[in-house]
Amino acid sequence: MSRGRLFGTLCGAVFLVNMARVVFAPLLSEFIDTFGIGEATAGLLVTLVWVGSAAPRLPVGWVLTRVPRHYVVLAAGVVLTLASTFATLAPGIDVLMIAAVGMGLASGVYFIAGNTLVSELFPQTVGRVMGIHGTASQLAAVSAAPFVTVALGLGIEAVAGWRAVFAVLAVAAALLTALVFLTARGADLPEAGAEDRDLLGAARTEWRTILTGVLILGVAGFVWQGVFNFYELYMLDKGLSPYVARNALTVVFGAGVPAFLISDRLADRLPHVPYLLGVLAAFIACLFALVSVSGLVPLLVVSAVTGYVIHSLFPAMDTYLLDTLPDTTRGSAYAVYSASMMIVQAAGSSVVGTLRGAGFAYDAVFGAAAAGLVVLLLGMMVAQRASWLPE
Repeated sequence: MSRGRLFGTLCGAVFLVNMARVVFAPLLSEFIDTFGIGEATAGLLVTLVWVGSAAPRLPVGWVLTRVPRHYVVLAAGVVLTLASTFATLAPGIDVLMIAAVGMGLASGVYFIAGNTLVSELFPQTVGRVMGIHGTASQLAAVSAAPFVTVALGLGIEAVAGWRAVFAVLAVAAALLTALVFLTARGADLPEAGAEDRDLLGAARTEWRTILTGVLILGVAGFVWQGVFNFYELYMLDKGLSPYVARNALTVVFGAGVPAFLISDRLADRLPHVPYLLGVLAAFIACLFALVSVSGLVPLLVVSAVTGYVIHSLFPAMDTYLLDTLPDTTRGSAYAVYSASMMIVQAAGSSVVGTLRGAGFAYDAVFGAAAAGLVVLLLGMMVAQRASWLPE
């Protein structure tokens, strides 16, 4: 069985694990109504998903120095199946929070093992395959809001609808995990990471590359976490109808699909760090535009541009890291980067929810975040001119 078939099942797996992370955003208003919680608690719920996604990444990096990549991918599928089942049966917000952590754990386990495995399956075209893999992940984000809308519409009541979302995830995860097992068993698996056996040594050797990734994507991701997880509520605050507000997130994520397909090719052809900083600058401009406009058409246009820009950053960063890191340190160094980056960005939703609970307007919060990113961008530009950032 070819590597191509295994790659296809991995694209299915990344679709599901990313759906598990982003599906909470269009459900926040349902959880607020069902459990009687405030925006601060809702923000904490989403933060727990991303904390769960961050928590296993460093330990998984160590596991990958001992265990083949595809075994860890299978473990991620099992965890997602169990956590989604737990969420389906959750009687209250406390139990749902535990399930959210579990769903985040599954994604964190997958992204360390799956991304590394994909880059090693096709080492001559890292940017291209990471772009395709990332597009599959992004399609989950695009599907999240319509999926929730359909589930809520088909449910007898809102509670039945949101439970159906997690039930479908559980069944799909179980089936796909079995498919990954079958395709991996017959595939010609790479041995590129055979010498990657020292997690701490890799971190010490590649610390500048790791730090570059954490500063750019960790801080930008912190801001993006707060923006997209509250996007529906933000659009309601901007005066859009509930239906349009929920599906405005689909516009944001939909624009990310071509971003993955185009950005990975640009990342293969352009100098890595200048391209990354250019995308970061564009994201800052989009945030300032987002807090400045109002009305249906302007908001949807800015949403689409913002979605394209921020999702261009993800494949560009993965290409930079996985193309720059050598075989002997790739898996371990990428795990250290990913864990650190996720810890930095995980609290974004909780911070926004807390600030909203304290009475700050969304426009003020997101505008201040954009100003903070300007400071980061200027610092990274100085570091790049001084040749401190690895290329």
